[in-house]
Amino acid sequence: MDTQELQRIKNRYDIIGNDAALNLAIEMACVVAPSDLAVLITGENGSGKDIIPRIIRDGSRRRTAPFLAVNCGAIPVGTINAELFGHEKGSFTGAVATRKGYFEEADGGTLFLDEIGELPRETQAMLLRVLQDGEYMKVGSSKVEKANVRIIAATNINLLHAVETGKFREDLYYRLNAFQINMPSLRERKDDIYLLFRKFTSDFSESSRLCKISLTHEAISVLKNYRWPGNVRQLKNFTEALTVMESKPITPGADRIELDAPALLRHMPAEAEQVLPAVAGEAPGGSRMGDDDMRAIVKAILDLKQEVDRLKKIVESQHAVGAPAVAASAEDEAEWQESQPDEPAAPAVKSIRQSNAELYENTLAKYDGKVKLAAAELGVSERTIYRWLAKQNKQ
Repeated sequence: MDTQELQRIKNRYDIIGNDAALNLAIEMACVVAPSDLAVLITGENGSGKDIIPRIIRDGSRRRTAPFLAVNCGAIPVGTINAELFGHEKGSFTGAVATRKGYFEEADGGTLFLDEIGELPRETQAMLLRVLQDGEYMKVGSSKVEKANVRIIAATNINLLHAVETGKFREDLYYRLNAFQINMPSLRERKDDIYLLFRKFTSDFSESSRLCKISLTHEAISVLKNYRWPGNVRQLKNFTEALTVMESKPITPGADRIELDAPALLRHMPAEAEQVLPAVAGEAPGGSRMGDDDMRAIVKAILDLKQEVDRLKKIVESQHAVGAPAVAASAEDEAEWQESQPDEPAAPAVKSIRQSNAELYENTLAKYDGKVKLAAAELGVSERTIYRWLAKQNKQ
C-alpha cells in the first residue's frame, strides 16, 4: 500500500501516527477486508482496537449490511446467550416476549465481539457452532436458525494462555484466529506520543476556548518515557485534564502556553507497578511469527491485490466511468500536524501534512486543476482546497 492510500485511510478514520507497527495493522485490515475470514484483533486496552473492525467492514462486500459491536465483558453471564442468540417468550423470568439476538440483527453483515475472552464456556460452544455451521438456537427454542454473519473478535488477554488453563476452548480459538491483527501499545509507538498529545490539546482547546499546550524538548522526553498503561485513551484524558489545569482563556495574540519538564512532571501519573497483559498470540515458551515475516507476507498479498485491482479497472473502464473514490480527510490542515524545531521528524517518515499535500497535488493534476472534481474524489470541501492553494502561493 502506497503512502497516499495509507494516509487516506488514516484521514478517514481519524488515525494519528506514523509508527510502522500501526501502519502494518492498517494494511493487514485492508488486505483481509474483501474476504469473509474471521479476524482476531489483539492488543491492550485503550490501544484503538475498535478502529480495525470499521476498516474491515467498510472494505468488505458487507459494507452496506448491518454492523453491530458487542462488548462481551459488559453483558451479565446469565443473559449473554439470550443477548447474542435471542430468546423465546417465557424461556426465563422476564422474557415477556420473543426477542431477536445480535446474530439475527446482524444477519448478512458483520458482528464485532469485543473482549471475546470474557465469554463463558457454554456461550463459547454456541459461538463455535455458528462459526462452523452457521447455525444456532434461541434460548428456549428447539428450532435451528441460520446466521450469515462475519465475525470480528478482539481481546486484550493472551487467549492461548486461556486455552492452556481451560478458560477458553481451543477449537474456538483457532476458528476465531483465522487472521490475526495486533494493535501496538502506545509505549511501542514513542514517536507518535507527542503527535497525539498535540492533536488532543488542539481539539480540546478549540472546543473549550483555552490556549493550546506545547512542551519543551525536555518535557517531550518526559511524556515519551512514561509507560502509558492505559494507552491512547489514557493519553487523551491526561492531555485534556492538563489543558484545563495549566491553560487559560485565549486572548488576542496569545493562544498557546508552553510547559517545561518540571511543570509537566507535577501532573504526570505515578509510575505504579503494573501487571502487563501477556503478549497476545504467544504461548508461554512458544514462538510467534516475526514482524519481518509478517510484513513480507502482507507485501506479497498487497502486490497481488494491486495487480488484480489494476486489471479490474481496465475491464471496468471499457464499460463505464467509475465513481470517484471515497476518501475522508480533515476539513482543514491542522496546526498540530506541523513538525516542531525541537522534535525533527525522521527523514524516512513523511509527516501527515506532507502526505496530504501530495494527495492534493496529485488529485488536482489528475483533473487538470478542476477543484470541484478533486474535492469530490478527496472527500473534502472545495473551500478546503482553495485554502490549501492559497497557503501554497504564500510559500
